Amino acid sequence: MKIPGSVLLFIILLSINACKSKAPEKAPATEGFSTYRSVPPGGSAPAAKMETHYGLLTPVEISVIFERLGIPYNSAALNPVSNKDLYLSNSKAAINTGVYGADFGYLKIFGIGQEVINYMMTIREMSNKLGIPDNLLTEPIKQVRSDIADPDTITALMKKSYDDIENHLRESGRESTAGLMLMGGWVEAMYLATHLVYNPANPDPEVVQKIAEQKYTLTSLLSFMKNYYDDPVVVYYTKKLKYLKNYFDSFEIYFEKGDLEIDTVRQVLLSSGSTKMTVTVETLNKIRDYVEKLRTEMVTL
Repeated sequence: MKIPGSVLLFIILLSINACKSKAPEKAPATEGFSTYRSVPPGGSAPAAKMETHYGLLTPVEISVIFERLGIPYNSAALNPVSNKDLYLSNSKAAINTGVYGADFGYLKIFGIGQEVINYMMTIREMSNKLGIPDNLLTEPIKQVRSDIADPDTITALMKKSYDDIENHLRESGRESTAGLMLMGGWVEAMYLATHLVYNPANPDPEVVQKIAEQKYTLTSLLSFMKNYYDDPVVVYYTKKLKYLKNYFDSFEIYFEKGDLEIDTVRQVLLSSGSTKMTVTVETLNKIRDYVEKLRTEMVTL
């Protein structure tokens, strides 16, 4: 279900046209955030490159993006597993299969425990509602119940499970359902990031950067979903996401001149991590509030 690299490259080049090769001094004099890192005299720039994903990611992958931000533990922010019985329609089941996947990715950050097992079992129940074979989630659940369960191994197994679910839906001619699942995971990850690590009173530049960079994944998600307007639920949520995209379109992300590579195979932008963003706290707050409303609608009837 991955969008061809050439198509994604075209999309991303359009969306970052204003920032691809501009030097920082040419950025508009707009209040914003900066992660430009000066190099000390005689020093050298760090060799490691920062990765910014722009392709479609599984719910588990999208939640891991925020793992390095020091996100605090707060299970009350998650969609309770008890809600699973509320989702009777195919669209609600698909969306919340994605939501629960992002919640799993969040919980996994804090180790493997009973909560992680509960969410894995819930994901299996939700996928069953979509007609997904049980065996696609058997191995991760078996592993996490063993005494040798390793968080990274479980993450890899769950990513594979979501890939298999996407492939099953695609082969069954249900790509719109897969799109709703990916959307649910993206919105849930954005909800957790904007409510658990983003502090409007004292915004951390790295947190702001990770939230702002989601404009690229949102572009890819919308590009995929527009192919399935025969599904009225896809049309409905596409309109919602386009409204959200207006907020992301109101700011730019500037990379240092010559400091941007595009890996179309892994679908990531590579840079030193030094950027200038014209996003303001007011815009971030609007994104946070709209994501909260959208997420509330998705997890309730």
